[in-house]
Amino acid sequence: MNAENNKVKFAIIGCGHIGKRHAEMVARNEEAELVALVDVKPKSELGIDHFNVPLFSSIDELLESGIDIDVINIASPNGFHAEQAMKALDAKKHIVVEKPMALTKNDAEMVIFKALHVHRQVFAVMQNRYSPPSEWVKELISSGKLGNIYMVQLNCYWNRDERYYKPESWHGKKDLDGGTLFTQFSHFIDIMYWLFGDITNIKAKFADHNHKDLTDFEDSGFISFDFVNGGMGSLNYSTSVWNQNLESSMTIIAENGSVKIGGQYMDKVEVCDIKNYEMPELAPTNPGNDYGAYKGSAANHHYVIENVVDVLHGRGPITTNALEGMKVVEIIERIYNQ
Repeated sequence: MNAENNKVKFAIIGCGHIGKRHAEMVARNEEAELVALVDVKPKSELGIDHFNVPLFSSIDELLESGIDIDVINIASPNGFHAEQAMKALDAKKHIVVEKPMALTKNDAEMVIFKALHVHRQVFAVMQNRYSPPSEWVKELISSGKLGNIYMVQLNCYWNRDERYYKPESWHGKKDLDGGTLFTQFSHFIDIMYWLFGDITNIKAKFADHNHKDLTDFEDSGFISFDFVNGGMGSLNYSTSVWNQNLESSMTIIAENGSVKIGGQYMDKVEVCDIKNYEMPELAPTNPGNDYGAYKGSAANHHYVIENVVDVLHGRGPITTNALEGMKVVEIIERIYNQ
């Protein structure tokens, strides 16, 4: 299906770190073609000359251009995701939405409802699911080898300081960013939901240690909850870590054993102690790219683009569907409402 007219045509909104990553992955995929980019900044400031496609200043301008597009990837500030998704769906385009899909469950529902009406696909980007440790843990849980789940602890301790929250950036602004759980740690909430299902009995405590002059919201939190499917859990997070990221880890205490995945991006198996079980050798985790803060989590975007191409060519199902994207938004909204 490499013939020119069979290529899936992508346009990408937002040419920051992640938007460029999407563009790279599209450009590298033989069955995909990058046809346009959208950003409010001029080309000279974006470092995108090598893509050699037209740049538009808004989604409206893109859609009015008449360029042939199959898929619009939304990698703009969080607060714009739902509105731009609705415009793309109105124009009968499939969409790929970076996390979070929206900043409220209502907005996420609106997008899904629209997609059903216009018969277009919504792909939610949760690329951490593709890392070998994540896939391995998923298989462990699904197969029942761990037995009943007793406790799950997620620790996400990152550095986000004035190098990240620049005054001219959308990061840190409540209406565009949404909060620390939306921008920094929604991937890990997604992994937890993917593995263990929904949560209930949420109790939360928040603090703002050293971001009072940098952001409109908290930088740290302790959250405890129960899993609907049984077992208890906690999420401890902070962006107030000095100088550099400390860790993202998940510890699972279960009937038949204990597992811990850790490393800076939850990309290493640190403990595997399970009754009558020998751990298989896992494929190496993708090395992080050179975007500093986006290492690890951004290293799997090629899987996202491959999945879009496969689905649109009728070769497979969506790996992260819009309902799951909405569920992560809803869980975060419930946590913040505590």
